[in-house]
Amino acid sequence: MTPVDFWFDPRCPWAWITACWMKEVEQVRPVEIRWRVMSLAVLNENRLDELPEQYRRWDTTGRYPVRICVAAEQKYGSKALGPLYTALGTRIHNLGQKQTRETFAAALADVGLSEDLADAAYSTDYDTLVRTSHHEGINLVGQEIGTPIIAVPGPDDTRVAFFGPVVTPAPKGEAAARLWDGVLLVAGTPGFFELKRSRDTEPSFD
Repeated sequence: MTPVDFWFDPRCPWAWITACWMKEVEQVRPVEIRWRVMSLAVLNENRLDELPEQYRRWDTTGRYPVRICVAAEQKYGSKALGPLYTALGTRIHNLGQKQTRETFAAALADVGLSEDLADAAYSTDYDTLVRTSHHEGINLVGQEIGTPIIAVPGPDDTRVAFFGPVVTPAPKGEAAARLWDGVLLVAGTPGFFELKRSRDTEPSFD
């Protein structure tokens, strides 16, 4: 099994699409996804003046689902993160539900976790743990990125991390497998750092 560390912020639609792709990859390649939490609010907290108004509003509300994920991980272990992320992502992105306590509680109930964990959204008790997980990913890939971050095996028993891939909609079946094979190929190339082009479409959750 190829281990893949996947850092996500539940509110990011692009991370959600990449997560859907990785779940497709699970069906066609021998991978083990280890879900990890990062936070766009933490990433952007020192540059809010440079960001559009929408991102500044998210500085507070964007912390809510991340805190819930960390609270669930503390109570139930890391295996709870994947199912909870799926439940949150489906409700927030596919169904367009607002990021309210009711939505969070429903997502927790979807996967058999305590609905009381929805209260963690409004508590700072888990913020240190959020930062610790966030910086584990950032320290692998650098500051000039977003979410998701994925870390995969690189050359000579190293671990290589990238921001992305950013793609829409999520490739399915063998198309998902080909993209995965490409990620491993570039990760295995010493000195490879970046491929990028500007996005010219909105995220699609098809």
